[in-house]
Amino acid sequence: MSLAFLNAHDSSETHSDAVWGISWTKNDTVVSISADGSIKQWASSTGEPFSPSVSTTDYQVPPPHTLGLVSLSVSPDGRRALYNSLEGLSFLWNLETGVTEGTFESYVKEEGTGNTESSWSVSLNPFGSTYASAGGHGNLTIRSAESETFGQKIATVHSGRNKFGMCCSYSPDGKRIALSSEIGHVFILDVESKTFVNTFTSHAMSVRSVAWSPDSNLLLSASEDRRLILYDVRVSSGNSGGAVATFSGHSSWVLCADISPDGRFGLSGSADKSIKVWDIAARAAVSTVQDTGEVWSVSWRPRAPAVGSVGAFVSGGEDGVVKWWTSAGAVV
Repeated sequence: MSLAFLNAHDSSETHSDAVWGISWTKNDTVVSISADGSIKQWASSTGEPFSPSVSTTDYQVPPPHTLGLVSLSVSPDGRRALYNSLEGLSFLWNLETGVTEGTFESYVKEEGTGNTESSWSVSLNPFGSTYASAGGHGNLTIRSAESETFGQKIATVHSGRNKFGMCCSYSPDGKRIALSSEIGHVFILDVESKTFVNTFTSHAMSVRSVAWSPDSNLLLSASEDRRLILYDVRVSSGNSGGAVATFSGHSSWVLCADISPDGRFGLSGSADKSIKVWDIAARAAVSTVQDTGEVWSVSWRPRAPAVGSVGAFVSGGEDGVVKWWTSAGAVV
């Protein structure tokens, strides 16, 4: 099987630097963050900046940060965006009202301990009360996502590896958190017990991105070793490593990944300037889209695809442009 994806449209404006994170929301808007320090929200139907229902005098887009924004997580209901800057300043932004509901300086030493747990990657709990963060110490920290106590530490779980935490992500059911590291390990945390229950070591280099299947049973990892690996998290890491499939085909680092809302297709962007769509059951690439620069971020449209279509996705990369792609014959 081979699929064709067409460039439906691009954003009407560009970021002035690379797009490092992107998410297509349930409300059919797209949120993007950039190395230029800005966060933007777009109407998916037109690629124009999002026009809120509240009065424009009340709605505010956060001003650009002085440093790049490196991590983005949007709530499943499409109402809130959690994002993080290069030095570890975390923000919680209400996408509907424009209100910044919380900020937290994770790089500030904790009172009484002298320790810092500066955030690099952040992920919202799908039920909204907490978020996870990871960074330089290689640990996973769970913090409050409530406006009144935003950033307050609830727990820190040590991975046992003092290596940089590249990416963390809550599972859709909120029961697990995946943490990837600079040395290619992927850890699975059980949220209830706050213990790591699996460690996968199939990658040879840094794991840049992880993506969960909709049923929270599978995890797709993207690595600098040019491969994507699919894990069944229900399988113990001691039993064949939990890896059930390997996807090869990119000629450079794989920088980002996602899984379609029906669980049938994987999606990846690479430093080789291409985007690939993978048939998970067939373990093969079924579409390759050539872009103009490194592809740093991809996100499937969260709604179920139309009959006869495999859906649509959005991408962001080195050129600062947000791009919408749709499978041939489908309408975005």
